[in-house]
Amino acid sequence: MSLETAVERITLDLDRPFTIARGTETTAENVIVRVVDEGGMAGIGAASPAERYGETAATVEAVLPELLSIVEDVGDPHALSAIERRMRDAVRDNPAARAAVSIALHDLVAKRLGVPLHRLWGLDPAATPRTSYTVGLDDPDEMADRARNAVESGYPILKVKLGTDRDRERLEAVRSAAPEATIRVDANEAWTPKEAVRKSQWLADLGVEFLEQPVPAENPEGLRFVYERSALPIAADESCVTVADVPRIADRCDIANLKLMKAGGLREARRMIATAHAHGLEVMIGCMIESNASIAAAAQLAPRCTYADLDGSLLVSGDPFEGIDLTEGRVHLETQDRPGTGVRE
Repeated sequence: MSLETAVERITLDLDRPFTIARGTETTAENVIVRVVDEGGMAGIGAASPAERYGETAATVEAVLPELLSIVEDVGDPHALSAIERRMRDAVRDNPAARAAVSIALHDLVAKRLGVPLHRLWGLDPAATPRTSYTVGLDDPDEMADRARNAVESGYPILKVKLGTDRDRERLEAVRSAAPEATIRVDANEAWTPKEAVRKSQWLADLGVEFLEQPVPAENPEGLRFVYERSALPIAADESCVTVADVPRIADRCDIANLKLMKAGGLREARRMIATAHAHGLEVMIGCMIESNASIAAAAQLAPRCTYADLDGSLLVSGDPFEGIDLTEGRVHLETQDRPGTGVRE
């Protein structure tokens, strides 16, 4: 058996500038990986690197030749454990780069077996939660308009970015525009512990479901302080990067937010889900701003999660890939008629 590999860098334009507490993006750089078997069948994956975790498209491109040489040397896409072990030995960091390879291999394996990936894992598509739709930071009126448009377009769950000195004004505007929506708030590490506890009170009054990453990941005791005093359940994102982090956050939050681009691949993500459940945590499957080439893979894990935040591809225009149908916020795995992750060019 032999495998051939290829890499392509693409730039995705966002529908509108996307702002969180750390800054603003207008484009997203993704790196596409293809793994092709001797019969010409191709597995497709993608990396969506984040500088927050020390990666850029350039660093991904720099390490992929070494990772893909391992894939070609092993030569068998089904040898996932061996390939993963060798990739981790070769490149300890760069999880998005490893995730791109992992996704491409899983896509190819499931295609060769002729089944959607979630069926290969024996998961129940009926257990898939709805995805949220993210409202980035902006003027209160603009955030209200985006929230209203999202709900009218069939997305009843909103993830609202906060982390400014006008947070209450912004959320009140969103709530007024979307009175029946389920709202989750993500502060992206922007608050102090005491500030987070204080704000959790009025967030609860406005019907927020839970609060994500209120304090910096570098302050684990601050996260515990918030968790023990917050009026809302707490989700950990930046504090929960790999499976080793799960036991560390288990007494500091209610929900672990995992992402393929943090975890380094699908096998590691599955381990994180199992570990989180073993520690009594709920799980959210999240994403960066990504192409369907990787969102489709993350969607395959959704039946194992309580929450989903898989709107990354909905925030961009001109994605060259199609993925899983997310109409009205539903992750329609039950209608997936393509083997693999469901990605298609």
